[in-house]
Amino acid sequence: MFGAKGAAKGPAKPQGRIDSLIGAGTTIEGNVNFTGGLRVDGRVHGSIVSSGDQPGMVVISEQAEVTGEIRVGHVIVNGRVSGPIHASETLDLQAKAHVTGDVHYHRLEIQGGAVVQGMLVCEGAAQTDKVVKLKSAATE
Repeated sequence: MFGAKGAAKGPAKPQGRIDSLIGAGTTIEGNVNFTGGLRVDGRVHGSIVSSGDQPGMVVISEQAEVTGEIRVGHVIVNGRVSGPIHASETLDLQAKAHVTGDVHYHRLEIQGGAVVQGMLVCEGAAQTDKVVKLKSAATE
């Protein structure tokens, strides 16, 4: 009945499992390539990219800082990101998220309090070339 083998599939659900952790006292200088799920509680100065045949998931926690590009299927941000984000499936910006850079997504969830300083670019199959430009508060 549910989840039958010939059923139509929507976007893949995030795996909900963390395979790797970058701890709160850790700083990575360089790119991070991973499969599965990654949680960042520390600092990363470099790109974060998921690889493999399944879409990956990355969680940027409240105390985490990432300076570099993020290219992952499902991205959850509650910390600071300086650089572009490419979420091929879902981008979830939680209340304490602060992103400086353009974000590319298929599906977007934003909680109150989240800040994006950059363009929001929807890359859904049926919604090509739709860009939302937000007016900066500093220009008012």
